[in-house]
Amino acid sequence: MSLYQEEPISYLTSEMLLDVKVPHAFLMRHGGVSPAPWASLNVGGGVGDQVDRVIENRHRSFRVLGRDLDSIFDVWQVHGNDVVCADAPRVKDMPYMKADIILTDTPRVTLFMRFADCVPIMLYDPYRRIIGLVHAGWQGTVNHCVANAIEAMALKYHCQPNDILAVIGPSICAKHYEVGGEIIQRVKSEFGDESGDVLFERGSGLPTGKANFDLWRANRLLLERSGVQNIEITGQCTVCHNQDWFSHRAEKGKTGRFGVLIALGD
Repeated sequence: MSLYQEEPISYLTSEMLLDVKVPHAFLMRHGGVSPAPWASLNVGGGVGDQVDRVIENRHRSFRVLGRDLDSIFDVWQVHGNDVVCADAPRVKDMPYMKADIILTDTPRVTLFMRFADCVPIMLYDPYRRIIGLVHAGWQGTVNHCVANAIEAMALKYHCQPNDILAVIGPSICAKHYEVGGEIIQRVKSEFGDESGDVLFERGSGLPTGKANFDLWRANRLLLERSGVQNIEITGQCTVCHNQDWFSHRAEKGKTGRFGVLIALGD
């Protein structure tokens, strides 16, 4: 990963996606206009921040990639695994589609999502020039959200999974992601014999009935099961580095959302 600064904005990029000239950014929380508790580059509506500040923060976010905000395609993220294929930017003032996966083959579209602990996953097929953006919290992960994205890329755009590049972005790490009974059982049910690779119940001083869930490993495993071979993990935890990233868990729900953008280059 590489850190870039377009004053006053800071963002991370993937070396793998830079090599194939895909405009993209995991935007840190700095350089915006919002006050605490959304300080400062909050791009999330519906968290209590004023609309005009959110819009200005989005404009600033898009400018770091030289993209116009009018190119945006975003969705109402609902912790599911539904896919939307975007043929054009989202029409202003139209109701948001509910989904957690967006795909496009259109250079005039910028895919955009908002995060504060859940896992952002960027996808790119360099041969068919398809990009994707995935929002995977614990529910999206156990519902195989990223695997649905790979399947949709194959069905809609004829992508081959072994051609796809995948980047797992900043999100909560296993050390800070303690979960309880319902999630533990769902993970064991969905991952079966491999649940021990993503769920840690012993040796960490956890209370009875608790475990640590590794969302990075879980989504990597889902990608590998789907045939994806080229996977990069940023390794940036939103809780460990809460000064740089919004974290719902670290800030007890009173926080903003950081933006993730990806588009097709010229």
